[in-house]
Amino acid sequence: MSTFKALVASKGETGTELAFRDFAEADLMEGDVTVRVTHSTVNYKDGLALTGRAPVVRRWPMIPGIDFAGRVESSEHPDFKPGDLVILNGWGTGETHLGAYAQKSRVKGDWLVPLPEGMNPDEAMAIGTAGYTAMLCVLALERYGLRPTDGPVVVTGAAGGVGSIAIALLAKAGWHVIASTGRAEEADYLKELGAAEIIDRAELSAPGRPLGKERWIAGVDAVGSHTLANLLSMTRYGGAIAACGLAQGLDLPASVAPFILRGVALLGIDSVMCPKPRRLEAWQRLASGLDRDKLALMTTLIPLADVPETGRAILDGKVRGRVVVEIG
Repeated sequence: MSTFKALVASKGETGTELAFRDFAEADLMEGDVTVRVTHSTVNYKDGLALTGRAPVVRRWPMIPGIDFAGRVESSEHPDFKPGDLVILNGWGTGETHLGAYAQKSRVKGDWLVPLPEGMNPDEAMAIGTAGYTAMLCVLALERYGLRPTDGPVVVTGAAGGVGSIAIALLAKAGWHVIASTGRAEEADYLKELGAAEIIDRAELSAPGRPLGKERWIAGVDAVGSHTLANLLSMTRYGGAIAACGLAQGLDLPASVAPFILRGVALLGIDSVMCPKPRRLEAWQRLASGLDRDKLALMTTLIPLADVPETGRAILDGKVRGRVVVEIG
């Protein structure tokens, strides 16, 4: 029986237990494409799954990991053939479907996106769900009709994965980017990515007024809770905030005032079940609109063995930018 290496999460008496073990290919889940995984990544959501701090995993035992890039080994799907390089983001992998922290994965071909021409698998995972989500935020702001000439854009959780790539994308597109972070020591890093201003997250993380001074026309928020409420209260007339995360919390202690007095919009961003046409658009834009030198600046490479420790570190705010996992 063919086996491969995998990081397996089990539900133990004291919480989530992780172990590296040989996994049988015959035990992979249903799907019409089998992929030899070459690279993955560690997102904030992966950290929650690896540590059990939130109920991300809903099937046990589970191979965590919501992202992978790799090469098709076998396919019964008309869009893919052996040898094709592919990307997967979301669709319940690492939650209800065996995920990316393994040498092989079997998934539905409809979940896969072809690796864009000129992009390497490790670059795709340097982007990962965090960067793909950042691109979805940028596309949402553009669809809403906002442009760099309308005013500045604010990015919260700026030193994290979503924030780092959002800054690089927005700066390259010509936006004046205001980066919000709680890590003052990362100011030079954020400016290298393209941030024009740095503000302390403390300005946004405490309970605020229903309506504040107008400071920006647009925003990308990966934090939620009071931070998102304050972003909305300080958005200029006719502006919008794209919300994609919950690092501070799931709640939204806000007022209707920004919506009914300034016509502000809150744009919800979902990356997990996002339709394939929009995924393809996001990945093509990432291939052409993201500075690869800046991507390299924000990326750290780790082996699969370091994933559990990195999962804990990302929740503790100790990870800057993006982490690529070399599956090996």
